[in-house]
Amino acid sequence: MEQIKMRLPDGSEKVLEKGVTLFDAAKEISEGLARQAVGAVVDGRTRGMQEKLEDDADVRFVKMDDPEGKKVFWHTSAHIMALAVQRLFPGTKFAIGPAIENGFYYDFDTEHRFTPEDLEAIEKEMQKIVKEGHPLERFVMGRNEALDYFKEHDEKYKVELIEGLSEDETISFYSMGEFTDLCAGPHLYDVSKVKAIHLSSIAGAYWRGDEKNKMLQRIYGITFDKKKELDAYLELLEEAKKRDHRKLGQELELFRIEDVGPGFVFFLPNGMIIRNEIEDFWKDVHKRYGYGEIRTPIILNEALWHQSGHWDHYKENMYFTKIDDMDYAVKPMNCPGAILVYKSGMHSYRDLPIRNAELGLVHRHELSGTLHGLFRVRSFTQDDAHIFCLPEQIKDELIGVINLADEIYRTFGFDYKVELSTRPENSMGSDEQWDTAIAALKDALEEKQIDYKINEGDGAFYGPKIDFQLVDAIGRPWQCGTIQLDFQMPERFELEYVAKDNTKKRPVMIHRAILGSLERFMGILIENYEGKFPAWIAPTQAIILPISDKFNEYAKEIGKKMEEKGLRVEVDERAEKIGYKIRAAQNRRIEYMLVVGEKEVEVGAVSVRERRKGDVGQIPVDTFIENILNEVEERKLDNEY
Repeated sequence: MEQIKMRLPDGSEKVLEKGVTLFDAAKEISEGLARQAVGAVVDGRTRGMQEKLEDDADVRFVKMDDPEGKKVFWHTSAHIMALAVQRLFPGTKFAIGPAIENGFYYDFDTEHRFTPEDLEAIEKEMQKIVKEGHPLERFVMGRNEALDYFKEHDEKYKVELIEGLSEDETISFYSMGEFTDLCAGPHLYDVSKVKAIHLSSIAGAYWRGDEKNKMLQRIYGITFDKKKELDAYLELLEEAKKRDHRKLGQELELFRIEDVGPGFVFFLPNGMIIRNEIEDFWKDVHKRYGYGEIRTPIILNEALWHQSGHWDHYKENMYFTKIDDMDYAVKPMNCPGAILVYKSGMHSYRDLPIRNAELGLVHRHELSGTLHGLFRVRSFTQDDAHIFCLPEQIKDELIGVINLADEIYRTFGFDYKVELSTRPENSMGSDEQWDTAIAALKDALEEKQIDYKINEGDGAFYGPKIDFQLVDAIGRPWQCGTIQLDFQMPERFELEYVAKDNTKKRPVMIHRAILGSLERFMGILIENYEGKFPAWIAPTQAIILPISDKFNEYAKEIGKKMEEKGLRVEVDERAEKIGYKIRAAQNRRIEYMLVVGEKEVEVGAVSVRERRKGDVGQIPVDTFIENILNEVEERKLDNEY
C-alpha cells in the first residue's frame, strides 16, 4: 500500500496509508483528538473528517472552538435543518444553506408560510435527527449525471447551480439519512456532536440575491456542542437586544431612517453632536500624523470608473446618472478622486510620502432585505485616506497607520483583533506584485508584534489588506478598519514621481480607513456604550435639576457658566418632583445630574448624581466644572467620581 506523510503544526510527521480518512488520521495521533476534532485544515483548505488524504499534506485538526471548526459544525447543522424541513413539509424545494458568522441559514421554496411555531417543530425534529446519529456521506458525480439526479427529484435550484458549472466538472454531494444535497462541504463526520439547537428567525431572501428572482423563505439558526454554550449565546442575544442601536437611536433622538429614503440616514441634533465630536477627534489625530485633508466630488464621469476597474468589479453596487447627455457614476469609493488629487501636480521622491485623508460621502446599492439601521446603509461617509509612497517607505507607512488606528481605537475603549486577507479570485496584477504586497503587510504586523489571522482569498481586487475587528463591551467582534496595499491603481492611472536618478517611477498606494464608515461606527458606539456615552461625546454632558421653582435662577447661572466654558448642559425647569426629574435624566442616559436646592445655593455648590453610582456628594461648582472639563479635554472613558 502506497504511503503518504501528514505534517502537523508542531513540525512532527506521521506516515499513513494513502487514502486514509482524516478521522482515522486523527486516531493515529490520539483517540481523544479523533473524538474532539470536527474537521481539519489541509494545505490551507478546510475539510471534513470523512474526506481522504491522497498526498503528502500539512494538516491541522480543528475543534468547535476554532473558526474553521464552527464553519464545519454550522454547515452540517444547515443540512440537519433541511432534512427536518423535508420531513415536516414535503414538497419543499431547497436552495442554499451555508454557515455564516454566527450560525447558519437555509433558503426554502414552499407554499407554506413558516411561523414561529414551525421553528419549534423544526427544532424538535432536528433533535430527533441528531439522536438518529446519521453519518455525513460524501460522493461525487459528473455534471450530466448530477443534472439528471436533481431533475428527477424536481430540485430546480440545484439544477440551476449545476448548469452554471463547466462540462468536465466533478461535483460533490453529501447524504445524511434520506436527504442528499449538492455541496462542496466540509461537514462533520456524523451529526452526533450537535447537542444544542436554536432556530432564531425567518426572513425573506431573493434567490441569488437578485430582486428579479423569486422570494424564498430563509430560516436562521445556531447550534453548539454543549448546552451551556447555547445558554451563554442566548444570554448575549438578550443583552444585544437592550443595546440595539436602532431602538436607542430613536429613544435618544440620535437618528431616523424614513420610508421615503430606505438606507439613507437622517441625523438629528443629538446625533450630530456625537458625529461632530468623532470627526473633530479624527481630524486632530490625522493632523498630528501628518495627513492633509481633501474633499473630492460625489459624481464623476463613468469613464473614470472603467479606468479604475470598479466598472468590471463593482458595477452592480453603483448608482448612475446622466449630465448633459454624458454618463456619470455616483462614487462608491473615494480612491479615484484621491488619485486625481495626486495627479494634479508633479511630484519628486522628496515629496513622498504624501498622506491625504478624506471624510468622503459614498453611495452603494444594497438590497432592501440587507439594510440594517446604521450598520448597512446606501449612503455613508468613509474615513478614507490614501498614502502615496516609495517602495522603501511601505513598511514605515504601514506601521504609522497601525499606530494611528491603535490610538483611535484605544480612545474609544476598544480592544481589537487583526486579520490579513490575501489574493482573491477576481484580482488584478501579477503574482510578483501580490507576493511583495502580502510580504510587506506581514513584515509590518510582525515588527509591531501583533498577532494576526490569515484569511486566504479575501483581499480587495487590487491588493491584499489588513482588517481590524473591534471587540465591544459584550465581546462581539466588529469589522471596522482596513489597510490595503495597492500596486494596481498607480499603474492604471499612470501615477508618477521623479526618482533620484531623474527617471519617472510609479509610487505605491496605500488605501486605509480606521472607523470604516462614520454611520456604522456610530452604530457600534451606541451598542458598545448602551447609549451611555463618555462625557466628551455625550449630547448632553450634564443636566441641572432644581428641586423647586425658586432655585431655577441659581440653576440657570450655573448652566450659563458651564456653557461659557464650552460644555453642553441643560436646566430642567419643569414643575415636577425631583425624583421624576432624576428618573427622566437617567432614562436619557445623562452622565451627570446636578441637583440644586437651598443647601447648594448657600455654599455655591451642586449635589452630583452620577448615572451609575447615584449620589456622590456635594461639590463646589467651580470644582465640578474643572473636573468635567478635564474629563472632556482628555477624552476620558471614565468619569472623575
